[in-house]
Amino acid sequence: MDSDLFSRRRAERFAQLLDEANGGRRHHVRSKADGELTALVEVSRRITAERPDVEVDAEFRTGLRAMLVATADREGVGAPDKTGISGVRGALLPAITGRRARARGAILVGVAAGAVALSGISAASENALPGDALYGMKRSTERAQLALASSDISRGQLFLDFARTRLDEAASVRDDRLGFSAVLDDMDADTRQGVRLLTTVAAQRSDPTALDAVDTFLAGQRRVVSGLLDRPDHADRDRTRRSLSLLDAAGKRADALREAIACGLPAPQASDMLGPAPSTCPAGR
Repeated sequence: MDSDLFSRRRAERFAQLLDEANGGRRHHVRSKADGELTALVEVSRRITAERPDVEVDAEFRTGLRAMLVATADREGVGAPDKTGISGVRGALLPAITGRRARARGAILVGVAAGAVALSGISAASENALPGDALYGMKRSTERAQLALASSDISRGQLFLDFARTRLDEAASVRDDRLGFSAVLDDMDADTRQGVRLLTTVAAQRSDPTALDAVDTFLAGQRRVVSGLLDRPDHADRDRTRRSLSLLDAAGKRADALREAIACGLPAPQASDMLGPAPSTCPAGR
């Protein structure tokens, strides 16, 4: 999701989705952002329904209040109307300002939902494993983090963090072949998403800095995945080797991009699941 997450149109649509989730009138419209905004609506619904018994730090409460007050001030929530419009336009104004107020309210709800999801609520579910009651909350929190991320670099790094988390979970279900394979499927999907975002940024900017996060991730992830193969009680060695092959392919892609950037090649036009596929540098460059 781009940095205009809480633009007016998105905020108004978010308000509609919140209404529908709470039993309000159904709006017969669709938006390209629905898939991303629905993740935030789901977090809001779960926060209301499940209410984990978590003590929220006083410092967090103070910071959240300051952030909401600043957002309200910036967006003009609660500010009196100073337009002085009368006549037909004046008659229509309440409906217009009502929609804007709902949009601004949605901004605050989104900020609050995201902030809560990243604090006490996420703390209650961060150690949940597949099959646990709070595991769905954990995954919803991750989707909310992605929706609130401010850049492709941030999203790429989050996906790689989630891939690390899936690997930790895989170790806990290694005796269950089907469960183990499902977790590795999710891990590989997060790996591909994270690598693709970061390699794309590096290629577009002709700057290898974003690849540093890929290299750091691969070094640690390869070590742990290889360690799984050494365990005598391992559930599915062939499936684990496929994940290891993906990590090797990601490493080769990052190396190739570094070389292409170093020798001044333009941003690659071809792309695949790991992002831009660079050409080989000409000899002598």
